[in-house]
Amino acid sequence: MNQFWNMVIERFPEVVTRTGEHFILTGLSTLIATLVGIPLGIIAYRTQRLRHFLVAIVNLFQTIPSLAMLVILLVLLGKIGIAPALVALVLYALLPIVRNTITGLNEISADINEAGRGIGMTDGQLLWRVQLPLAFPVIMAGIRTAAVVGVGIATLSAFIGAGGLGQFINRGLATYNINLILLGAIPAAMLALLVDGCLSLAEQAVKPTPFTERHKLRYRLKPAFAILPVVLFVCGMLLGLVGGLRDDASSSSSGEVVTVGSKNFTEQLILGELMAQLIEGHTELGVDRRFNLGGTMICHNALVRGEIDIYSEYTGTALTAILTESATDDPKAAYDRVAHVYERQYDLVWLKPFGFNNTYTITARRADARKHNWNTISDLAPDARKLHAGFTSEFMEREDGYPGLKQVYGLDFGKISDLESSLMYEALAQGQVDVICGFATDGRIAAYNLLPLEDDKAFFPPYYAAPVVRKEVLERHPEIGSALARIAGRLNDATMQQLNYRVDQGHMDPRSVARDFLRGPK
Repeated sequence: MNQFWNMVIERFPEVVTRTGEHFILTGLSTLIATLVGIPLGIIAYRTQRLRHFLVAIVNLFQTIPSLAMLVILLVLLGKIGIAPALVALVLYALLPIVRNTITGLNEISADINEAGRGIGMTDGQLLWRVQLPLAFPVIMAGIRTAAVVGVGIATLSAFIGAGGLGQFINRGLATYNINLILLGAIPAAMLALLVDGCLSLAEQAVKPTPFTERHKLRYRLKPAFAILPVVLFVCGMLLGLVGGLRDDASSSSSGEVVTVGSKNFTEQLILGELMAQLIEGHTELGVDRRFNLGGTMICHNALVRGEIDIYSEYTGTALTAILTESATDDPKAAYDRVAHVYERQYDLVWLKPFGFNNTYTITARRADARKHNWNTISDLAPDARKLHAGFTSEFMEREDGYPGLKQVYGLDFGKISDLESSLMYEALAQGQVDVICGFATDGRIAAYNLLPLEDDKAFFPPYYAAPVVRKEVLERHPEIGSALARIAGRLNDATMQQLNYRVDQGHMDPRSVARDFLRGPK
């Protein structure tokens, strides 16, 4: 527990920043959903023919899983960051607001409506002066539900680079660091309770008070309760804006900033930090860190669109997953091919590789391998039907993953579970799965006494990591190439495995691990 509190103290400024971002995502989405949802509810209430259609549409949004919604909007909007996250949160918030608006208006007595018309009110006057005030407590309950649910869903927005407290959770999952997960989860839970409490008081404030209770303090505080959500929203926006001033974008004498991205696993976080710190230390540029951006295609598309300027990619991944070409076992041929096609097709430049080859390895517990005489991947074939495999989602779909592996080796596992890369090794060590798609440079292979099986049919291509930079950025700032050349060839397999181990098992911050490596031995 002491480690957690030390982390809170150490990272408090970033916690403030991420909380502010979470406020902005939740507050703006709830405000927009309210401005859209209440009119939709009024239209549905007044137009019977449209009611079922409108409710069905907003219901449909709720049936789409959160991550799927984010990815769909990422594709439709063609960008990472706040925009797709905000749209997703608005769509999820519409249902309770629309439904409660309809319900609140329906619950108004027909006699009240008739009385209003009887004294000459128009439909508009009746709506604004009678119906909406009477329905507002019910509508407010819908807004309250939408806001609280929005706080939870907003944690997933970090998956597409929208920031918020989900960044801590993502990093914690990527590095199997429980304290980091709690650093995101606890403030998110507290924020949900705070939002719920403020909106609950505001909901009570808009309810009619019997004349006999108007002498009580609670009645006198009603105006303050009513504006609590506004105060909370403004404070949250200010927190986000102030926090943004000291966000990950580092200061620079030139005022120019480059954006470094990464995928969502330990090695990528370390490589991202290495590149960011080299640029900060050897150029006059600032760096905006956009880490944990999900899988290969999210990072690649963000680079092509100019939403990030640099990230590290692997030759084998680029060749097979992005260019969809056949694999080769020649490291130089793979590098030359991806470098040529990337520059011609995408205006992206491959810099010199870091030096290590993080190939996939089908990995088993060493004790099981010894017991069953598994030394090569081919040795698994007779037992495959009895084995439970744990693979990453990306490995399950890529041609240089399970589909190709199954075809080349004839493997047909009895059961396969999709697992986060950070959880695979733990699941294997605890006996929950029998084999995983490990990574050659992962420090947990040695830590958990696991055995990578020999790829005896040379199925997996070489996966040499290298920085990939937008050509336009490199031409404008050639000093980036010079800065990153300082690490070219310096990371062999053993060194990278050790750095990964320090994060995964030593629970060190990737930023500290990168900084220590660049400083060299003391």
